This record gives sequence, structure tokens and C-alpha cells, in this order.
Amino acid sequence: MTTKELLLELARKYHHEVTVEADFEPGVTPLLPAGAVLAEDDRIALVEAALELRINTGGASRRFESRFARYYGLRKAHLVNSGSSANLLAASALTSPLLEDRRLEPGDEVVTVAAGFPTTVNPIVQNGLTPVFVDVELGTYNATAERVAEAIGPRTRAIMMAHALGNPFEVAEIAALAEERELFLVEDNCDAVGSTYQGRLTGTFGDYATVSFYPAHHLTMGEGGCVLTDNLALARIIESLRDWGRDCWCEPGEDNKCMKRFSYQMGELPHGYDHKYIFSHVGYNLKATDLQGALGLTQLEKLPDFVDARRRNWRRLREALDGLPGLLLPSATPGSDPSWFGFVLTVRPDAPFTRKELVDFLEARRIGTRRFFAGNLTRHPAYLDRPHRIAGDLTNSDTITESSFWIGVHPRLTVEMVDYMAGSIMEFVSRRH
Repeated sequence: MTTKELLLELARKYHHEVTVEADFEPGVTPLLPAGAVLAEDDRIALVEAALELRINTGGASRRFESRFARYYGLRKAHLVNSGSSANLLAASALTSPLLEDRRLEPGDEVVTVAAGFPTTVNPIVQNGLTPVFVDVELGTYNATAERVAEAIGPRTRAIMMAHALGNPFEVAEIAALAEERELFLVEDNCDAVGSTYQGRLTGTFGDYATVSFYPAHHLTMGEGGCVLTDNLALARIIESLRDWGRDCWCEPGEDNKCMKRFSYQMGELPHGYDHKYIFSHVGYNLKATDLQGALGLTQLEKLPDFVDARRRNWRRLREALDGLPGLLLPSATPGSDPSWFGFVLTVRPDAPFTRKELVDFLEARRIGTRRFFAGNLTRHPAYLDRPHRIAGDLTNSDTITESSFWIGVHPRLTVEMVDYMAGSIMEFVSRRH
């Protein structure tokens, strides 16, 4: 046995020593709203990558990109260091000079939703673009194609929206609207890996799709994200922006793959300037590491089981709580099969209790809760003095801010745990009626 084989065997032994599952104790065991499922093969993948000192982007990262793109049936996937960076790259790409007359300019508008996570909106602001906020529907927590159509104005150039907690928005209709109006569509698919709309995976309808691999999400790399596209020209822009803004497409460590490294003349540089140091975008270094890529490969193999568990836990909660007074239960967008990220509850206006009272009761029972992210983003300090436009009213977004929260459905939750969460909610409501 080689030293490496011995170390990997010791890592397997260590994994079994430290992963003894304690029995679930209702009211004692914390039931977190989100959490990664990490198994022996994940630990071994990380250890092996570390032993080989694969500390930057390399072979595992490229294999993950290839397999993840194949999962979606798309031509390109670019691994990055976070889902937030994926959104930043997707929005920034729309301002690329390579898009010529389709390039977004400062002040151009991007339609988005008010009730969501800030890093869907922040890249719009960071690129000098103007977010146009639309309201969502209670129950699905998504905007409709009708609301988006009504928000489009003379300076609107793109739509950038997230599938809410794994529940698809009307993405086929909105993609058709974007094509008709010659708008870009960016799907924030960070919470919805594995979701489908009209039988088709979300993340495959837009010009770009983004994914997060933060531990709360469907797959994890610890940190990490991805930008997907079926358009090779758009993919080239993402790669340049992610890799310092350079024009060269050689991988780090590769030299003269195009056989024209010293033959280019670009900008006002002298002819023959080293192509590896010609920059066509104001870019970043947002690459992930090969340790992350190695973990992503083992996680990806388990995705079907993760998606099944999320759907099963969500359905169990939905069936148990059906008809419970005082609460609006979530519902899937018609035509969709969500890969759920969480289970949203909204306290109705006529309920004899408040959100705070219910959340306090659940938290006291060690059932973790989360707000519906930012609620109405336009009410937060960060956005009060930022240029934006509101299309219509934001009544439902305000209701979400005041009355909504969500609990977990992730694969670490067992049937017993899910039943305890449902039973706790029913007990609380019965005491108040």
C-alpha cells in the first residue's frame, strides 16, 4: 500500500469515527432550515485533492464544469467562487463591449423582483444599471409574466430574476417575452437546481443561468458558484470577466495554445504584445479551487437523491398542514415540479397570532426558521438612495416582509423530524383557536 493509499484509508476510518449519528430528540436536536449532506466520498475527494496540492483551478474543476453543463444539456458552465459572483458575472457580461449595440449602458433598466435575496439585485446596481422592482404572488412567491410585461419601459434591456425557494417562476412565458422584446434573461437558479418547468430544467431558458454551491444549497462545495449558458459568445465573455478580464483563453500554465500568442494587435498596444496580458474587459479573479471542484464532482453524483428528498419532505409538510387556519401554505407554480429549497409560511391578516409568536414557539422547540430573505428590498437601508423604479405596487412584498418565514426541507431531515415540525405548527395553531 502506497503512502497515499494509506492516508486515504485513514481518512475513511476517521470519517466513520466522527459521523456517528445521534438519535433525534424532539425539542433538543436542532433542526436547521438548511444544511449540506456530506458523505465519505466527499471527504475522500477533498483529502485526495489536498494531498496532491491541487490548490488552484485544475482538472477537477474542468471536469465538474463539463459534467454540470451536460446535466443541463447546455454547452458551457463556468465555475466561480460563489453564487453571488456568478450573478455579478452574468450581469456584468451584459455590459460587455463585445455585445456591440446590444450592450447595456449605465441607466438601462433590468426588471427584477422586490422580494428576494440581495445578490440578485446588487450586480444590477454595481454595473450602474437601474433595477425595476415588481411584486410577487403570495403562495408561489414569484412574479408572473404579466407583472414583468407591465414593468417593461423604453429603457428596459434585461430581466434578472430568481426562482423563489426552488419554485420556478413562469420562465417559459418570460423567456418568450424577453425574446419578443429583445431583452436578455438571466435566471438566478441558485435555489432551484433540479427544478423543472413544463418538463424542462430551470436554468435552461435564459441567456445565462447562475447557481450557488454554498452549504445551504442543493449541492455544496463549501463556497462556490457557476454560470451556465448555451451561447458560446456569451460564455467567452464570462470566461474573460472571471479570469482577470484577459482576452486570452489559455488555461493558467498553458502557453500559446492558439499558436498566435505574439501575433495580436488590440487596442492601442503594439503588434505582437503577449496575448496572455491583453485585457478586453474590466474583470476579476473569481475562479474556484480544485478542492471545490473535487467536492462538486462527488456531490453531483448524489443530486437525484437530494432532489427526491427535498420534494418528499416538502410534500409531507404540505399534506400535514393542509387546511390549517391562520396560515397561507405554499404552492408550486402551475406546470412546475420544484426542487424545493424551503417551505414558506405566511401568517394571514386575520390569524389570532403573529409571525413573531409562531417563530418564537418554533425556535424554542429548536426548529430553525428564516425570513423570506430580504422581504421587500426597497425598504432596506442599502437601497433607499439607489436609483430604481417600482412597477405597480409592492403590496405582497410588504406582506412577506411583515408576515412570512420558511423552514427547512433539506435531505438531512428525516421523516420523524419533518413530522415533529408539522406537529409543532399544528399544536401552536390549535392553542390559538
